[in-house]
Amino acid sequence: MGAGVVSAVAVLGTGMHPWGKWGRPFLEYGVAAAREALRDAGLEWTDVQYVVGADTIRNGYPGFVSGASYARELGWSGARVASCYAACASGAQALDIARTRILAGLCDVALVVGADATPKGFFKPVGGDRPDDPDWLRFRLLGATNPAYFALYARRRMALYGSTPADFAAVKVKNALAGSLNPLARYRKPVTAEEVLASPMVADPLHLMDICATSDGGAAVVLASEEFARRRGTGFVRLAAVSTVTPVFPNTVLELPDFATDSRAAVPAPERPFRAAIAHAAYEEAEAGPEDLSLAEVYDLSTALELDWMEDVGLCPPGEAEKLLRDGRTALGGSLPVNPSGGLASFGEAIPAQALAQLCELADQLRGRAGARQTADARVGLAANQGLFGHGSAIIAMR
Repeated sequence: MGAGVVSAVAVLGTGMHPWGKWGRPFLEYGVAAAREALRDAGLEWTDVQYVVGADTIRNGYPGFVSGASYARELGWSGARVASCYAACASGAQALDIARTRILAGLCDVALVVGADATPKGFFKPVGGDRPDDPDWLRFRLLGATNPAYFALYARRRMALYGSTPADFAAVKVKNALAGSLNPLARYRKPVTAEEVLASPMVADPLHLMDICATSDGGAAVVLASEEFARRRGTGFVRLAAVSTVTPVFPNTVLELPDFATDSRAAVPAPERPFRAAIAHAAYEEAEAGPEDLSLAEVYDLSTALELDWMEDVGLCPPGEAEKLLRDGRTALGGSLPVNPSGGLASFGEAIPAQALAQLCELADQLRGRAGARQTADARVGLAANQGLFGHGSAIIAMR
């Protein structure tokens, strides 16, 4: 057991269950990912002192107490446990809980697990009538499914910067090529821009291939104190930052599940919009900046959103993401690959596993084991997404 304050946290092992539509319990995916992460770390399950589960809310009571559910499936060992839910930021929040306990010197080794088994089609409200719940209301009153929001963001980008459906299709082409090289991805077939633009229109201007699917899958990470990792003499990646910031009033860009932006009549806009603030906090903690990045995994719920996130994390000024894309800088082999895993375009959404899967990709790239997707001399990676109701999620990893 650790003693005293720890200087840094190491990513000692990572593991994933392939993503798809497997029709099996979410625990199966999470346990498979956990066992793979433990093998990667060279540890036994009984070496783990703390387990944190990123919750799934669509899979019954075991999903609400996922930390204990995973611990039970792996075999009761007396490890301490926690569970948390923060929508798509759940994995990052679970990481933050685990690394905080390690940094406090309360344990040396922690296992973080997230997995999901999703329904067919797009997400809908969790069961029951809840007229005081904004998420329930946006479905029932507006019919505003997630793709409808993604389309609003895309329309906003088109109005502000002149983006076109062809630009959005180019994002899918890039990510599909990367996904075709990732054995863990659900979709592993390259596509053409013509195929994207010919796919059914879902929410104008977004076609079916512009929007990520819902998927089954799991991811897990073994964290340890840097001192513990060094004593073992094995290579590791350093978890340099985890940002979980909330917005600053007024939040001037429409975000799920809100219906309208906050008023700026009496209050000036904050220095940074919410998504930009998520990444900024991570940079500050890691004492790094966008110029230090070797690669980035960003939240491509839609092709248009990837372009927004590239700007939000500081890869370029607002309105210039398309130029980076067209120049090939964000493709595999480019100067700053974005979503070299294939992104959600290739994986789909398995909500509690998403941020953990992003960290798995960062770790593989920084350890030089990403195969055909490998970024040359990768040293610093950033992963960013967010959860509903103002949950930030950004991670920086370094070697």
